[in-house]
Amino acid sequence: MLSGPLLYPITEGLAEVSTFEGQLERIQTNAIAAAEAGVQLFQIREKQLSAKLLFELARAVVLATKGTGLRVIVNGRPDVAASAGAAGVHLPANGLPVAEVRRTFDAEFLIGVSCHSDEELLTAQKGGADFATYGPVFASPGKGEPTGIVKLREAVMKFEGLSVIALGGISADDLAPVLATGASGVAAIRAMNTPERIRQFAAKVNKHFDERTSESLFEHRRA
Repeated sequence: MLSGPLLYPITEGLAEVSTFEGQLERIQTNAIAAAEAGVQLFQIREKQLSAKLLFELARAVVLATKGTGLRVIVNGRPDVAASAGAAGVHLPANGLPVAEVRRTFDAEFLIGVSCHSDEELLTAQKGGADFATYGPVFASPGKGEPTGIVKLREAVMKFEGLSVIALGGISADDLAPVLATGASGVAAIRAMNTPERIRQFAAKVNKHFDERTSESLFEHRRA
C-alpha cells in the first residue's frame, strides 16, 4: 500500500504527431512542477501517440524528474513504461489483467488500476495492484454516473489494504470532504493541468493531512 498523501496528476491526452513537441514541453514542465511540490505520482495518458512517440515522451519526463520523489506512470502500456524507465503502469478497467502484469514485472514495478465498482476493486486487490483510482466521485464529462462521497468512503473502508485514490470532477474546493473519507489521495486531469494548479492542489492536500495528523496527536494526548 502506498503511503499518503497521494496527489496524482494525469495528462490530458492532447499529444499527437502534429502537437508532439509542444505537448512534450508542457507535460515535462508540469511533471517538474509536480516533483518540486512533493507529488508522488504522475500519469502519462496520451492515447493518440504511437508506441515510439509515447516512449520518447515518457523517457523525457523520467529523465527530467530523475532523482526526485516523483514516480512516472504510463497509461495502458507496461512495455513502454518499463522501456522508458518509468516506475509503473496504470491499467484501464478494460485493459490488461492485473494479475498477468504483476507476474510479468518485478515487485518494484507499480501497478495502478482504474476502478468504478467493488468488483473491480476486488479484482485489482487480488491481482496485486499497488493502488486504484475510484470514481467518478463527482460529475465529470464522459465518465458516467458519479459514485458520490458515501460510496467512496465505503470503498476505502472495504478495501483497506489497497491505496484508493479518488478521481472524477474533483476541484481544489472539494478536497476536504473527499479526503475526509480516508482516501489515500486525489487524482485529476483538468484540475491539475498547469504548474499553478498542481502547486495549489499539493498545498491543500498537505495542509489537510497535516491538520489530520495534529488532530490525531491531540486526541491521543487527551486520552
